[in-house]
Amino acid sequence: MVRLVAILVLATAATAAELPDIRSVPPDLTVPSLTDGAPSAGKRVKHWLPEYNGTQVYHVLYLPTDWKPEKKFPVIVEYAGNGGYSNKFGDVSLGVPEGSKLGYGISAGKGFIWICVPYVEVGRQKVATRWWGDVDATLDYCKKAVRMICDKFGGDSPKVILTGFSRGAIACGYLGLRDDEIAKLWCAFIPYSHYDGMTKWPYPGADAASGIERMKRLNGRPSFICHEGSVEATRRFIEASGVRAPFTFEAAPFRNHNDEWVLRPSPTRTALRKWLREVLARS
Repeated sequence: MVRLVAILVLATAATAAELPDIRSVPPDLTVPSLTDGAPSAGKRVKHWLPEYNGTQVYHVLYLPTDWKPEKKFPVIVEYAGNGGYSNKFGDVSLGVPEGSKLGYGISAGKGFIWICVPYVEVGRQKVATRWWGDVDATLDYCKKAVRMICDKFGGDSPKVILTGFSRGAIACGYLGLRDDEIAKLWCAFIPYSHYDGMTKWPYPGADAASGIERMKRLNGRPSFICHEGSVEATRRFIEASGVRAPFTFEAAPFRNHNDEWVLRPSPTRTALRKWLREVLARS
């Protein structure tokens, strides 16, 4: 199976290179600027858990334009890609929470609370911009952040969605399904570009068998699997895993390894939004 996946990944890269560049389609959404101050409707702010005050570990919180303190809202929790990334198409990832865009493109800024959570570096003083940092601290931060959103800002706990780009897509499984406690937080998953267990990355538990064990914690919950160019390699990996859950597969229509595709109109974005409405109606 590993050899087949490697061949399909190469084919996916070749297919993606033939697609249009993301910048050939003007965006119809712009992520709001990051500001200071207290969270409020329509603002995107840098925010801290109480125990991380005085550190450089933070999350980015966006309350939708229609937010009201007495209402309940579904929550999109997002993990960023690896920092230090660039490619020949001009795509760049810095690996920080404020670099994430999926949640805003999915929601168009209304109807959902959106929080971009950090990976916590060893020592718990900085955000880890590559891979997982201190895994236990990263998991603990995520759990507490979700609880805080639901307790203080009207997050609807049965309607919390986990998403991420690149490293963040892998995080949907590697972190989001790491144990039974964190796995039960999510009603659905939206990994964009990569999937946990498909590639032997340089960290423990990156192998296929470990990824499949984590995947079993989906426990029948739905996933929208997306990748630039083609999603066939991921489809084959998941089908061969033996894990049965509602998987939807869609290719993003650009060649770029870049989460800004959700800020542009496309059939894939339309399909993603429709899928999410249907998932939440059942939650």
